[in-house]
Amino acid sequence: MADVYRSSIGEPTAVRRVLIGTTLLFLVAFLLLPLVVVFTQAFAKGLGPVLTALADADTLASIRLTLLAAAIAVPLNTFFGIAAAWAVAKFEFRGKSLLVTLIDLPFSVSPVIAGMVFVLLFGAHGWFGPWLAAHGVKIVFALPGIVLATTFVTVPFVARELIPLMQAQGTDEELAALSLGASGWRTFWHVTLPNIRWGLLYGVLLCNARAMGEFGAVSVVSGHIRGLTNTMPLEIELLYNDAGALNAAFAVAALLALLGFVTLVAKNFLEWRHGDELAALRGH
Repeated sequence: MADVYRSSIGEPTAVRRVLIGTTLLFLVAFLLLPLVVVFTQAFAKGLGPVLTALADADTLASIRLTLLAAAIAVPLNTFFGIAAAWAVAKFEFRGKSLLVTLIDLPFSVSPVIAGMVFVLLFGAHGWFGPWLAAHGVKIVFALPGIVLATTFVTVPFVARELIPLMQAQGTDEELAALSLGASGWRTFWHVTLPNIRWGLLYGVLLCNARAMGEFGAVSVVSGHIRGLTNTMPLEIELLYNDAGALNAAFAVAALLALLGFVTLVAKNFLEWRHGDELAALRGH
């Protein structure tokens, strides 16, 4: 281990510079430069056209739909993530490995395939489509389908953040609280939740960022009905394909990037203020 450590910090200066330079070049070319282009194009004609584009009725509808879908999907995944992490970390049961594998499934399945699954299940010609139509229930090409797709692709974020954290903490504190007469809910509220609060918030931030930016799964189930089922990513695509609305496309893209940037700032602030605490809890 010591030899590996010495060799890792004893590389020639030229090698270190090449590695650092390559990393910075990659980040600039594939991360920073696209963002610069988006904001430059958005404000190329000044602030007025940007505000006009964002005030468009269809654009406002896409913003509201994006925030609404995230506002539904994120709490659902927060509840699921806590429950799943509690089950995996605190109990032993048959099928535990399968549960963990299923939680990771959205990471390995294309979002487009996920959207197609919902269409095959709830579409007009899907398994449940005729029954839903007969009862006046619309899922695909409506808000419920968008929420389902968004929830599916964001399932792992809260759970995967909490599972290792709760496993590292063990069950000693909960057992002590229960032995002193605390109820299960009181134990969760006063013992478990305070211990996982920063990890939970971290997972929620990541979940929210993915929910707002999801394109593939939502694109399949939305139907691209402008003003009704277009989220912000879909509205950006529609505007970009319209040669006369290119500036509006970059304006909406800049807003979406800004929302993502706010999430990133919140995430980094959380790591800065509570990174040591999170690390200590994981290594508890």
